[in-house]
Amino acid sequence: MSLRERIYSVLSVSSSQKFDEALGELMPKTRYSPVITVKSISLAKRALSERSFDFLIINSPLPDGTGERFAIDCADTSNTAVLLMVKADIHDDVHEKVSEYGVFTLPKPVSRLTVALALGWMESASERLKKAEKRTLSVKEKMEEIRTVNRAKWLLISELKMTEPEAHRYIEKQAMDRCITRKEVAREIIKLYS
Repeated sequence: MSLRERIYSVLSVSSSQKFDEALGELMPKTRYSPVITVKSISLAKRALSERSFDFLIINSPLPDGTGERFAIDCADTSNTAVLLMVKADIHDDVHEKVSEYGVFTLPKPVSRLTVALALGWMESASERLKKAEKRTLSVKEKMEEIRTVNRAKWLLISELKMTEPEAHRYIEKQAMDRCITRKEVAREIIKLYS
């Protein structure tokens, strides 16, 4: 699937009706869906507790804060691409604080073209985050397989008095002969001897 065919979910946090309308015009439903708009950080936290989003766009200031800490927390603990828009006079300071966490920043006022470009950056970041998440899951699954197989080996060693190489060979051979994974063989051994 090409990048142009992907659909991104968006959480927009803004207390400005004008901003919400302008942003909505830049996000066609064929490319961005759903687009949820909330007026405060507390409402955004509630929305994030109910589901995840590909993009988080924060138009600061908000009634309950600047959004800096919220942006950092979201970027640091999720696979959401985060954009924080702040007044131009504080942009450099805010950018300095949040950029190391992967938060994009834009100084306000901002043109429609710049926001459209930022959405493109966020698409790229979102794809990179998704790939990193897949790699992380793959490593976690591999580690779980190794732990399970090792546990099964130790059970074979203690229960059937095999050596470690014999236990290893036994699990490998069972997996090959039966066309199943080593993890499945290991689980059967654990179930049998535990």
